[in-house]
Amino acid sequence: MRRILPLMTGALLGLSTTVANAAETSFADAQASDPARLQWMVGAPPPPERTLRFEDGSYFRFPAMRWSVANFRQLMPTINVSRGLGVSTALPRRLDPRIDELRVVPNGASQALTWRQSLDATYTDGIVVLHRGAVVYERYFGVLKEDGQHAAMSVTKSVVGTLGAMLVAEGTLDAQAKVATYVPELANSAFGSATLEQVLNMTTALDYSEDYADPTAEVWAHAQAGNPLPKPKDYVGPRSYFEFLQTVKQRGEHGQAFGYKTVNTDVLGWVIARATGRNVAQLLSERIWSRLGSEQDAYFTVDSIGTPFAGGGLNAGLRDMARFGEMLRNNGRYNGEQIVPEAVLKTIRQGGDKQAFAQAGYSQLKGWSYRAMWWVTHNPDGAFMARGVHGQSIYIDPAAEMVIVRFASHPIAANAANDAVTLPAYEAMARYLLAQPRA
Repeated sequence: MRRILPLMTGALLGLSTTVANAAETSFADAQASDPARLQWMVGAPPPPERTLRFEDGSYFRFPAMRWSVANFRQLMPTINVSRGLGVSTALPRRLDPRIDELRVVPNGASQALTWRQSLDATYTDGIVVLHRGAVVYERYFGVLKEDGQHAAMSVTKSVVGTLGAMLVAEGTLDAQAKVATYVPELANSAFGSATLEQVLNMTTALDYSEDYADPTAEVWAHAQAGNPLPKPKDYVGPRSYFEFLQTVKQRGEHGQAFGYKTVNTDVLGWVIARATGRNVAQLLSERIWSRLGSEQDAYFTVDSIGTPFAGGGLNAGLRDMARFGEMLRNNGRYNGEQIVPEAVLKTIRQGGDKQAFAQAGYSQLKGWSYRAMWWVTHNPDGAFMARGVHGQSIYIDPAAEMVIVRFASHPIAANAANDAVTLPAYEAMARYLLAQPRA
């Protein structure tokens, strides 16, 4: 089980069972688990006790995983997301040293943390805050550096959801069409009778569990199918993401309730590839990454036949993810051109069905909804966000003219472990920036 965990970690957002089990476990804090301090993979070769391998799963056991999330490309097959051959566009900088002392009161707490303390409390590896397009705060920890890339985990879903929503807005895809219209191979699966809109909003009704505390949960079969390592000789199951998706069965009626399932994004990735002739890595490069003035290429992890993991495989630089978020804050416009249709942002910010979302039982996200694979707060600022397991996030607050991008390696594989600190911190930052005068 451990050896395939990282290939499906994007699927593990918000699992209450995981949180309950992890609450009974004591983890080393951010300083004691610092991967640079522990010197994972240092040496030629590194000593055996500091050597990490993909094949035995050692690279994704805490605290070693704090090194791995910034070094996936060293250990597993990937596909590139090219930044193109253009010149990188610099982000303006107005660093504000007062931010470290900003007061943050976690949900349910009586005592405040400083902004800086909140980063350690949530195992932050890197964070950047943009205000009105300029960097006002940027910090790196552990082994993540300015020129490094980090696993985005399920933030990937929102990036892929944006591509899907773009194709709908442009007329390449029909949101009301059945998935089988685009991918006939899925006709006999649960997805065959679902509309593309239901896939985008994750209101499909699937006989599929992502409780990885349960060794019989379907998420393990998904992970095994997507594992690029050779299968055991007696293995007879699906050997790729494409093959696995055809096995998912329906349970219930589509369109009735929100259910966070990574396989929805994998299906969207398949639809995108079939409709455009480009996999999600290629399309992301052509339509967005090469038009942002990005500093670095990004990359996706892949399965045994090179299929990008649309549900959680994106790895990217911190500032490039900030450029992506800033483009969305500006209604799809960046570097003087309309990259994402404005209609896409209108759709996302409108949000989804609150009643359908409420059935999922996210106690810390009351009043939220989900649309086009984005989490919509419906707070007075109109904030919306991308969320990834272990604490990755893109938080966009239009009223505060703010974008926050955060990479992290929290030992608990569920955003519920971060939300009590990170969500109040993001709101505190928004209030602080709203009070700043224009230059």
